[in-house]
This record gives sequence, C-alpha cells and structure tokens, in this order.
Amino acid sequence: MLFSRLRRLRARRLLLLWLLLLAAWEAGSGQLHYSVSEEAKHGTFVGRIAQDLGLELAELVPRLFRVASKDRGDLLEVNLQNGILFVNSRIDREELCGRSVECSIHLEVIVDRPLQVFHVEVKVKDINDNPPVFKGPEQRIFIPENRQLDSRFPLEGAVDADIGANSLLTYTLSPTDYFSLKVETTDELSKSLSLELRKSLDREETPELQLLLTATDGGKPELEGAVRLQITVLDVNDNAPLFDQTIYRAQLVESTVNGTLVTTLNATDADEGVNGEVVFSFGNDVSLDIQEKFNVDSISGEIRVVGDLDYEKTKSYEIQIKAVDKGSPSMSNHCKVLVKVLDINDNAPDLAITSLSLPIKEDAPLNTVIALIKVSDIDSGVNGQVTCSLNPHLPFKLVSTFKNYYSLVLDSALDRETTADYKVVVTAQDGGSPSLWATASVSVEVADVNDNAPAFAQPEYTVFVKENNPPGAHIFTVSAVDADAQENALVSYSLVERRVGERLLSSYVSVHAESGKVFALQPLDHEELELLQFQVSARDAGVPALGSNVTLQVFVLDENDNAPTLLGPHTGSAVSELVSRTVGAGHVVTKVRAVDADSGYNAWLSYELQPPTGGARSPFRVGLYTGEISTTRSLDEVDVPRQRLLVLVKDHGEPMLTATATVLVSLVESSPIQKASLPVLTGAVGSQASLVDVNVYLIIAICAVSSLLVLTLLLYTALRCSATPTNGACAPGKPMLVCSSAVGSWSYSQQRRQRVCSGEGPPKTDLMAFSPGLSPGLNIAERSEHPEVNSDLSGNPRQPNPDWRYSASLRAGMHSSVHLEEAGILRAGPGGPDQQWPTVSSATPEPEAGEVSPPVGAGVNSNSWTFKYGPGNPKQSGPGELPDKFIIPGSPAIISIRQEPANNQIDKSDFITFGKKEETKKKKKKKKGNKTQEKKEKGNSTTDNSDQ
Repeated sequence: MLFSRLRRLRARRLLLLWLLLLAAWEAGSGQLHYSVSEEAKHGTFVGRIAQDLGLELAELVPRLFRVASKDRGDLLEVNLQNGILFVNSRIDREELCGRSVECSIHLEVIVDRPLQVFHVEVKVKDINDNPPVFKGPEQRIFIPENRQLDSRFPLEGAVDADIGANSLLTYTLSPTDYFSLKVETTDELSKSLSLELRKSLDREETPELQLLLTATDGGKPELEGAVRLQITVLDVNDNAPLFDQTIYRAQLVESTVNGTLVTTLNATDADEGVNGEVVFSFGNDVSLDIQEKFNVDSISGEIRVVGDLDYEKTKSYEIQIKAVDKGSPSMSNHCKVLVKVLDINDNAPDLAITSLSLPIKEDAPLNTVIALIKVSDIDSGVNGQVTCSLNPHLPFKLVSTFKNYYSLVLDSALDRETTADYKVVVTAQDGGSPSLWATASVSVEVADVNDNAPAFAQPEYTVFVKENNPPGAHIFTVSAVDADAQENALVSYSLVERRVGERLLSSYVSVHAESGKVFALQPLDHEELELLQFQVSARDAGVPALGSNVTLQVFVLDENDNAPTLLGPHTGSAVSELVSRTVGAGHVVTKVRAVDADSGYNAWLSYELQPPTGGARSPFRVGLYTGEISTTRSLDEVDVPRQRLLVLVKDHGEPMLTATATVLVSLVESSPIQKASLPVLTGAVGSQASLVDVNVYLIIAICAVSSLLVLTLLLYTALRCSATPTNGACAPGKPMLVCSSAVGSWSYSQQRRQRVCSGEGPPKTDLMAFSPGLSPGLNIAERSEHPEVNSDLSGNPRQPNPDWRYSASLRAGMHSSVHLEEAGILRAGPGGPDQQWPTVSSATPEPEAGEVSPPVGAGVNSNSWTFKYGPGNPKQSGPGELPDKFIIPGSPAIISIRQEPANNQIDKSDFITFGKKEETKKKKKKKKGNKTQEKKEKGNSTTDNSDQ
C-alpha cells in the first residue's frame, strides 16, 4: 500500500509540473486556454482568470474588468471578488458547435487604465450525453424468396450527436438463422450496414421476420438505441438491379450553376421484361436539403445540380440512390454518391470596430489605443487570409495584436486647430483571386487642449481721439482670436496697469472684459496729455490660461478750447504809448504779443485793429501776424492827440476764440519818442503837456534822437559780432525738419543737407512740423505782374493743413518773432512748378533787409528756399542760392545758414530751431530795455524840470 501511495504522489507532482509548463506556454503565446465539460452545473469552476492574466483582485473593478464574447456571452462569467471564471448557464456542445470536432468558446477580456485586451479560449469537452438515434422506430425490408445466399440488404444506421469515442457505434442484431449483420467502414469514416442472407428463404414457411438492431456508442457509460427490422419475404421476381459501382464520387465548385451534371448512375437487372426495367430515386434516408440541391433522373440515372451550393455551409454531400425494378414484387438495390464542394473566394471579409477611447485629446502620446478592430472571412485557405490597411495621410496606424485582431493607435502628433476630426477608413482584403475587400469607417474626433494663446490682428494700434470727450466715450475696440475651442477660446480683456505721471492708467481708460471695447473714463486734455500709450491683455479661459498683449497709442487731437493769452504789459489794463507827430509812415509804435495753448490751426494767431468809433480813419495799423502796431502815414495836426487802439487777437479754430488788447497812444509835438508803459492818466498828461514849453521839447527831442542813434549803432554792432558763425555752433545733436504728408505719414527731408542754427548759441532740439496741404500758387513772374498779391496784407491767408503741430516753446517764439505772409512764393527745382506757401519772412523796416521763405511742406531741398531782398538792396540770390544769415524780426537772434556739399557722407537733416532759451533771452533783454527806458525817463524828467 505504501508503494502505491508513493506512485500516486509522484504522479501528482508530474501532473502539476505539466500544468505549470502548459500555463507558461499559454502565457508566452498571449492566450489563455481552459477547458470545461458540457452540461456542467451552474457555478462550476473553470479557471483563476485574474491570477493567470497577472491582474490583482483589487484592480478588477477600478479598471472596469469585463468579458465579451462573439458567441453566447452568458455561458461563462467572472466573479470580480475572487477573479474566478465559472459556468453561468447550461453549455450544450452539440448546440454550440454541432458535429465539429473542435469546440471552443472565445472570450475577450478588456481592462482599462491602461487599455489592455486578453484573449481566452475555453474548450468545451464532450460527454456522452446523446444516445444513438435511428431515423425511425422501424425499418421495413422486402426480400424475395428466391434471393440467393450471401445477398445483402442495406440498413439505415443510427446517428450519435456526440463526437470522438462517444460517437463510435457498434451494432448488434438479435439472434436469427437467416441473417447476419455486416458492417463496412468507408474512407469517409462512415459505416455501411447490411443484412446478409445466410439461409434460403421460403415465403410459405416464413413469410415475415422481426429482428432487433441495436446501436451502442463508445462512451462511458454506454448509451444505446434500437430499431425494429420488419422483413417481408416476397415471391417471384428474384433478380434485383445491380450498380456498376457501389460508391460514386464527384467534385463541384460552390459556384456551380443549376443544371450542371454531377454524375450518371448505371444499374442493370438480370430479369427480363418489366422485371428488368430499373427506376432510379433517392433513398429513403436522403434529407430534404439534398433533395433541394440535387435531382436524379429516374430513367437515365443522371444527377444534376438544382440548388445553390455553399461551401461555407456544407462542404460535402452523401447521397443514397435506390434502383428499383418494375417487377412484382419489385426488387431494389442501393449505391452511394459522395459530392465534395470546392471553395471559391465568394465571401468578402467582415469588419467589426469597437471604439474605446473617443474623443482623443490633441496632446495624446504616441501609440495611444483608439479603437479595436476584428476581421474575419468565412472562406478557407488563402481566400480566408485577411490583411488590413488604412487610408493614407492619417496620423494613425494599425497594430496586429492577435490573429485577425488589430488595434488602431496614434502614429503622429495631433493638432485640433489644423484638423478637428478624422474619418478613418479601414480596408480588409483577402488573399483570393480576384481578391475581395470590405471597408468600415470610424470618425475620430480630436478634443481640444489649451495650446494657443489669443492673437491680435496686429501688434500695435493707433487711435485718434478728440480732446474734451464725454466721460465713458467708446474710443476703440480690440479683438483677439483664439484658435482653440469652447472655453479655451473664450477671450477676456484687461488693462496692463501702469502709472501715467502721478495717476494710474485705470483712471484714464477702461476695457470691457468681454467685448474688448476701450472707454475713456474722463475727458482728455490735449494740452495735458498728447499721447497715451498703454497695453491691453487678452487671456483665454483655458487651464492654464494663455494670453498676449497689444499696444494702443491714443493720440489726443487738439480742439480750440483755449483763447489767446496776451503776454507782457498787455495783460490786464491798457498800455499807454507816446508817439511824436513827426514820425513817418511805418514807424513801429509797440508790439502786441500773444500765445495760444492750443496747437496747429487752433494756435495760429492773427491780429486785427478794430476801427475807431465815429468812422474816422486811424493812422495806425497792426501787423496781421506780427502784432506790431505801426503808422500808416505821417502824422499831422488834425490827428486826435489821444487815440484808443483796440487790437483783436484771434485764432483760426472752430469756433474762433479771441482776446483784446487796449493801447492808448498819445501824440506829442516833441521829436523824441519815449516808449514806456504808463498807467492811463489822460487828465494828468493833458495838463502836463500844456505847461511844457516848445523849446524844452526841442532840446529833449535832439538829445533823445542822438542817444537813440548811438544806442542803435552799439546794439547793431553787438548783434553782428554775436552772429559770427562758428564751426561748433551747430555740432551737438541732430535736429531735423519733420514734415507731415497729405496722408498723415511722417517723412524726413534728406535731399539737401542744410543746417540752420541760431547765432545765440547751440541749436535747440525742438521739433518743427509743417503741412503740405496748400494749393499751387503764383510764380515769381506772375507776382511781379500782380503786385497786389504782395501788398494786400488784409486778405485771408491760405490755411495750412490742420495736422501740423508746434511745441509750446516754438509757438511762443513764432508768435513773438515770426509771421506768415499771405502769399509767399516758393519755387521748386529748375524747371519745376512754383508753389504758393506761407513763408517765414523778416519784418524789419530797413529797405535793404530781405526775407527768407522756408517751405511749410514735405522736405526742404536746395531749391526749396526763396530769399527776397528789399528794394534798396541790389544783391539778389539766384535759383538755389541762400544768404549767409538773416534776422527774424522781433528777436535778437540772427539765423545763419551753412550749406554742406551734396557728397558729404554725414547725414544731417535740415532744421530750424526755436525754443524757450530764445524767449528767456528776449525777456531778459526786454527787462534790461525797460530799465534803460526808466533811466531815460528819469533823465528826461530831470531835463524837463530844469527847463521849467
């Protein structure tokens, strides 16, 4: 007994080792194999599938462990608690696989995170649960009594639904002296049964025989079935038909058309007459399916195809044919026709796509599994071998995971903004000739990720806003586009906060977060803020959020909201001036100075002398643009001794704003003219003039004229010396003349390299801009023919383009020392057209003085300046020539011009400078002049007292 136990233990160890090797081989092949017997009870253990797949029990539920099967999916189930595969419902191998030798249930085990697919094959083992079954409970056999010994009579065998040893049948016949049972095995593994006559029959002695035929299978336990054989002994016709062969064989392709001849049967009967006439027909056990596919001619014995053959349904047919003579009783014989169906490529592949990971994010890593694809072809051989492919130019590829199983994976990077979805067409093609194919499509949608920042159409915008806008006015709208989708494309706008001077940017403007509209929160003032530059940020709603900035340059355009402001002693009360009656025409009495805080047209001032009351003609006039009050003629006795002059200063804005200066002019008989700003004391001046003697005035006049002459000579000499040009006077800086074109763009004049600088010191870097918005005018010849163009100063000048700008210091200098003539003559280059421009000219009364006319236009070249000398100066410049220097009236500055050769490689732009330094020097000189004038008045007062 001990020896037998050791043998059992060793056998168990060998069995365990064999099972381990089998499991290792299955794991290496990528498929698990289990087996289960059919008819197993519910809950029968099949295998530890989770353990064999290498999965932990705790991760089955989180990873969505599931089992799918193309076959009956409810036959097997997995317990997610212990990972055991068990029988869920009754398994009938015969119902599942029929007569097939191999019977398996194919399972697909799918888990997520990450996506994995396992293939499991469960083999269903056959048990002996089906007994042999005959077609009917009884078989009737008619045998003539004259049949010879060893004659055989075919019998219908039994059918066992099981397979293998369970379907191997053995037959036994109940004991009898007349017959023996003969069993023959053919090469198709089918058995032919027949009764062999062992003893001559005598119908008179034994008209009928009843035998029992029993079929027993090879299973354990053995099952059996039985059929009764009812044998009737016939008389007379003792020769049955005989076939020339017992088995006929034929091969047909499944595409054989109806009417095709399969074979021709040949049977003969030794009898004569009607007993020898043979009729062919199907045997009694021929199925209805065979009768629908084939037809046998009863006379000729030809078997033809009458139905459609399908290799995939039935690969071969076994047809029982019976030949019966016409004797009475008739005699018959049987043969078998075996028809083999040949396969052709008549079935296209079948595709099944299971989408598992859709949509896919555009930043998904390569080799991400998108879908599972299963292909099949029911043809055989090369006709059933299928290959899969994708339509070209797609970022996907197919990876074979198992036989006839593919995975659709990501092959290259995705970009939703380029392609939002893909139509993937999978083509399955078999290896037949000609080959057949099938296609299936799946739409792969690409999910968006926030990988695009909002983008503006341009990096910078220029906005023009008029000053004094209402609070909350909409000035601009920014718009950014985000190429992403949904919340990743929702753009919100905000200001990039910074300080503008001492205030925050958000106190000036705001931006609507959704629409991008920019609003001015308060009225803008051009005089306070000409340019407001800031940034607007656009950010999307993605995670993480992306953004970009755009720069806005808001130019505050000037409006005429500032009236002219009087400078010097004219601010406040009236100013008194003494004028001798002996002065001639053109004598300058005084000068009214004013400045306007606006710019451009709004700061372009003109002066107008209001006509006196009563309609009397005034002997005084005021310069239209200089503000200089001068005499129009010589004064005489009839002129009123005290005249009140009202000078109206107005700008050119819309609406026009004005200021009024009052000048009280007293005409005295004495020659010396004392210019001093005195209070208005009309009564006192009148009483004092009546007490002064005429001789005293003559002495004072002689002394004043002598002193004035000496002072003028000294001042002129000093100015000439200070105006001597030096090489380094214009060295520092690169000031240039910048001009605005008609369309508002800026250009630099570099055609003629000239430098215009002040003789008082280094050049200033103030920017002076001119506008070319003037129409062509008269040329020099036409001007000489029409002198009224030069002499008429009361007409309205041509207005320059409102876009030209001056700085504050430039405006103060220009309106104090420079005036624009109504019709200046600007000649272009040789042969070019003449242009009519406002000119900057001298207002000196000396006849030899000249005037220089710089163009108020786009660029200054060598032929763009016109210098006009007075009629008393014989020197006249030719075309393109410039004087060495000239004097701007009302200013102690001497403007010098130095021309450099055209081939000079140093780029020096043309410039003319006006600045606050000149104005400061003028004020200092004016104060110094006032002090000198006060000393002179004190001296005159002393002289008057001494004369009295």
